[in-house]
Amino acid sequence: MSVRLRSALACAAVFFMISAPVVAGLYLVVRSSLEYRGSVLTPDFIRVTRDHHLYFAPRYSDGYELARGFGMHVRSAYQDDVLGDLRTFGWIAVTAGTAAAFGLGWQASGLVLRPLRKVTETARRVAQSHDLTERIGHRGPRDEVGELAETCDTMLERLARAFDGQRRFVANASHELRTPLTINRTLVDVAVRRQDATEDVKRLGESLLLVNARHERLIDGLLALAEGERAVLDRRPFDLSDVAEHVLDQAAREAAERKVTVHRLLDPAPTAGEAVLVERLVQNLVENAIRHNHHDGEVWVTTRRRAERVELLVANTGLQVPPYEIETIFEPFRRLHGDRLRSERGSGLGLSIVRVIADAHGGTVTATPREEGGLTITVELPAEPA
Repeated sequence: MSVRLRSALACAAVFFMISAPVVAGLYLVVRSSLEYRGSVLTPDFIRVTRDHHLYFAPRYSDGYELARGFGMHVRSAYQDDVLGDLRTFGWIAVTAGTAAAFGLGWQASGLVLRPLRKVTETARRVAQSHDLTERIGHRGPRDEVGELAETCDTMLERLARAFDGQRRFVANASHELRTPLTINRTLVDVAVRRQDATEDVKRLGESLLLVNARHERLIDGLLALAEGERAVLDRRPFDLSDVAEHVLDQAAREAAERKVTVHRLLDPAPTAGEAVLVERLVQNLVENAIRHNHHDGEVWVTTRRRAERVELLVANTGLQVPPYEIETIFEPFRRLHGDRLRSERGSGLGLSIVRVIADAHGGTVTATPREEGGLTITVELPAEPA
C-alpha cells in the first residue's frame, strides 16, 4: 500500500476506534435508563385506558393488575424501539464518519505528500534521461521534505561531478594514447615494407600490427563508451531501418569473406536521438553477429515498430551460449567462452557500448540464447510519433 493510502486508513481507523466506544457507551446508558423499576410502576393508583376513557384503579384491584401489565408491555415496546433506533442510527453514523475520515485523510495526505511527489518525479526523470544537471529546487519551509530535496540535489551534484570527471579522464586518456599508437603503426608498417626486411621481421611486424590494431579498437571503444554514457539532449528524428540498412551495406564485404549469409527484414521504425550513436549501436551488434559465427552461418536483422516502441533484432548462428552468461556479456571486457586472445574479434566493449547508448536514448537491450546456437539480441527504443 502507498503512504497516502496508509495515512487515509490510519485516519479512518482512529475515528472508528474513538466513535465506536462512544456509541456503545451511549447505548448502554440509554438501555440502563430504560430498564424496569418496580417503584415506577407500583403507585397506589394507576390510570387505565378503556374505550378511550381514563380512570384510576386502586392497588390490589383487578383493574390495577391489568393496568400494570399493560404499562410493562408499553414500556418494553418503547425500550426496544429506542434501543433499536439507537443501534441503527449509531452504527450508520460511525460508518459514515469513518468513510468521511478516510476521505479527509486521503485529501490531507495528498496535500502533505505533494512536495514529495515532486522530488520523486524529478529523481525519476533524471534517472531516465541521464541528465545529472537537473535539480529538484524545492521551494518551501525547511521541513523533512525540504531536507530530503536538498540532500538529493547535493547527491546529484556530486554524481554529476564524478561522472563528468570520469568521462573527461577516459576521453583525454584515449586521445593521448591514440597518437603513439598511430606512430607505432606507421613505424612498423614502414619497417615491414622495406626491401631488406627479412621474413622474421615481416612476421614480427604483422603480429605487432595486429596488436596495434586491437589497441586502436580498444581506444575507439573507450571513446564510444564515454560518449554513450552522456545524456542525449539533442534528439532528432530518424528511421532505425535506414540506419540498419546503411550498416548492413558496410558489413556486406566482411560477411562475404566469412561466408555468412545476412537476412534483412527492415520495416519502418521511426525514433529520435543521435543517429551517429545509434549507428554505432547497430554496427556493434552486426559485427558481433558476423564475427562470433561459424562459416556458412546466418545472421538475421529485423526492424519493426511495436506500439510506442521500435525494435531492432539481431540474431545469429554460432556456439551455444549458457543462459547464466547472458547478463555478463554486457559488462566491459567480458567475452564468451574465455575468448580473450583473439584480437580480431574485438576488444570486449561492443555490447557494453550497445547498452550505454540504448540507456542514453531511454531504451533497453536484452539477449536470449538460441536453441540452435548463437544469440538473439533485442534493442527497444522509444518510437517517434508519425
